[in-house]
Amino acid sequence: MSTQTESAAGPPAGAPAPPALAVRELTVRFAGLLALDSVSFTVEPGSLHALIGPNGAGKSTTLNVLSGVYRATSGSVRLGGEELTGRSPHEIARLGVARTFQNLAVSPYATVADTLLLGRHRLTRTGFLAAGLRLPSAAREAARHRERVVEIAEFTGLAPYLDRPAAALPYGLRKLVELGRALCMEPEVLLLDEPVAGMTSDERRRTASVIARVRESLGISIVLVEHDMGMVMRLADAVTVLDFGRCIADGPPAVVQSDPDVIRAYLGAEAAEDSENPEGAGSEEVPQPRDGAEETTKEVRS
Repeated sequence: MSTQTESAAGPPAGAPAPPALAVRELTVRFAGLLALDSVSFTVEPGSLHALIGPNGAGKSTTLNVLSGVYRATSGSVRLGGEELTGRSPHEIARLGVARTFQNLAVSPYATVADTLLLGRHRLTRTGFLAAGLRLPSAAREAARHRERVVEIAEFTGLAPYLDRPAAALPYGLRKLVELGRALCMEPEVLLLDEPVAGMTSDERRRTASVIARVRESLGISIVLVEHDMGMVMRLADAVTVLDFGRCIADGPPAVVQSDPDVIRAYLGAEAAEDSENPEGAGSEEVPQPRDGAEETTKEVRS
């Protein structure tokens, strides 16, 4: 399965819409720990769907199941007509799901171009023998992959760095290289695990702009896990909120942002009661957010 794009400029005319990603009653147990409890949501084709929640809510566990790193205890994940549940990570990648991770894994020796080329592996048809013998078909395919890498580098703003060692780049650019590598897989669905974590404000703006262009120009469905609520509310078409492994809200950003259960999950029960009954709010101190939720406080309460 290949992505719906033939160039970084956008999908070709008449291309079929990408399939929806449907998560149904997803449950994950680790020994006695219930990490996910019957979580359901649907990522509409070509949309950006955010997963938010305090630390430990189950966001990364969900991405790990979607990408095949974890096995679900029960439930189903389907991409169009394909069942992803129980498949290995490389099988899921072949079906069109690409992923970035919170922690960077960039070779200290590979250039940016070499790193992006790794993303083309699933699309390579040339066998080991043909490549070793440098057959014309192998040379043609290699040239096509290099051409595609240049296109994606230009699209993401990485073109000036193609010949530089990826590990020598600033942190924000290294994260962008990982995003570019995922795009080189030509995915139907892109899973982004905290893509702007640890970045400066300028790096965040640049990366958010690239993500927005990926959705708008390439039509790739995106599942975004991110603590930056300003970015989430600006970019997301839909938001699913997890808390202690359960889905407590799902819908458009404006609706989710004002949901009492969402406010309660981030700020505590007393703050939620105050937001529902402002006339009864006294001078009591607002409870502190749970770990990892400090960045979300202002956005959720606004």
